[in-house]
Amino acid sequence: MRLILLGAPGVGKGTQAKRISKRYNAPQISTGDILRAQLKEGTPLGLQAKAFMDKGELVTDDIIINMMRDRLNEDDCKSGFLLDGFPRSTPQAEALGVMLEELNRPLDIVVNIEVDNEAIVGRLTSRRICRNCGADYNTVTNPPPADMVCEKCGGEIYQRDDDKESTIRNRLEVYNNQTAPLIEFYSSKGQLKSIDGNKAPDEVYDEINIVLEGLN
Repeated sequence: MRLILLGAPGVGKGTQAKRISKRYNAPQISTGDILRAQLKEGTPLGLQAKAFMDKGELVTDDIIINMMRDRLNEDDCKSGFLLDGFPRSTPQAEALGVMLEELNRPLDIVVNIEVDNEAIVGRLTSRRICRNCGADYNTVTNPPPADMVCEKCGGEIYQRDDDKESTIRNRLEVYNNQTAPLIEFYSSKGQLKSIDGNKAPDEVYDEINIVLEGLN
């Protein structure tokens, strides 16, 4: 199974990616994970990326694509992979397509999880996290204790800066400008399947599985 999972911040992409990865034995791959690994190992590509990051600049698409090539050539990707959060733009998607052709590993499908922007804002602004153990709370569906002390470890429960409304709306604007065009890009190739992400996570997971099982 070789697939890309698309969706704006807050649609539940990470949760679904973990479940799909486990079920289909396909490693979940994100640029963030690859970048951290290359930086930690001090690889030539990692050092190139660090030079940009140290100047506060974005790592170039060429470096990211080459990192992705290295990752997809690893043994655990031979039976498939799940790309989470990559590509982020049409140029990245075009470069990825060329690379996958060269590797003879064409995509099976691109799954796009769709959720209304206002619903996303509501989801993320209600999220709370334990500063110590990372436990998830939600002011609507799973309220934290009144004293904001984690029941699991006693740590402080707080709202992350990137879960505040102004930040979320900015992230959605960036997504809509840079990444949403990928929906049309992959749709025009007949590779896209959109899923209603407004449903409960288990229902979304079931719908994704119906799509993926239909490929066999």
